[in-house]
Amino acid sequence: MQFEKIHNKGQARLFNNRYLEYLTKTHPLVIWAVYMPMIIFMIYYNIARLETGAVKISLLFFSGMFFWSFFEYIIHRYAFHFMAESERAVKIVYLIHGNHHEYPRDKQRLFMPPVPSVILAAVVFFVMYFLGSLIGSAEGVFAFFPGFMLGYLMYGTMHYAIHALNPPFKWMKPLWRNHHLHHYKEQEKGFGVSSTLWDHVFGTMFDLKKEKEDREKVRDIMFISRHSKENVN
Repeated sequence: MQFEKIHNKGQARLFNNRYLEYLTKTHPLVIWAVYMPMIIFMIYYNIARLETGAVKISLLFFSGMFFWSFFEYIIHRYAFHFMAESERAVKIVYLIHGNHHEYPRDKQRLFMPPVPSVILAAVVFFVMYFLGSLIGSAEGVFAFFPGFMLGYLMYGTMHYAIHALNPPFKWMKPLWRNHHLHHYKEQEKGFGVSSTLWDHVFGTMFDLKKEKEDREKVRDIMFISRHSKENVN
């Protein structure tokens, strides 16, 4: 979804109803507060009720985190950037992700809001549980899914940080630039947010050595203070 103008101020109006509009916004801490108790409970359930060993829990948990990175890439590339043709489909794509590309500095919509997020998470959990039951490993989902959801929380937090802050470490700068270029140069590349791994695997990584860094656009995409802007590298 391409826009003639990217707005670096304000935010999209998604619903006329003010209550529905309110439900499209959130803060990262709200999402962490929603999911961390669930993550902790499921790990506790593994240990206390299922009596799963620490090694198995760790393997399943970190496998879930790794799978999230792949899931993130696929969803971003093929769902969030779905080439809609019908008017209804265009509206849905804009509602889900297009508004973020038109208003990339809208910090209230850098995380999926709680209601649709919980619904989608529940669907993903039951799909995982069903698939696990087919291969006789349904209980493993109680360790795999928490890792998957922690991956989601880290992704959302990273997304927020990329738009809000300078990279805290030099080695993280390619991740920042990859996402900035995705917003301001070419939407068909740079789908990884928490990691560039799958962009490398599937050939959608920007060649950062050939991409000249536009400091003005870096400033535009980040909602930072005027004083901080003067220090953007």
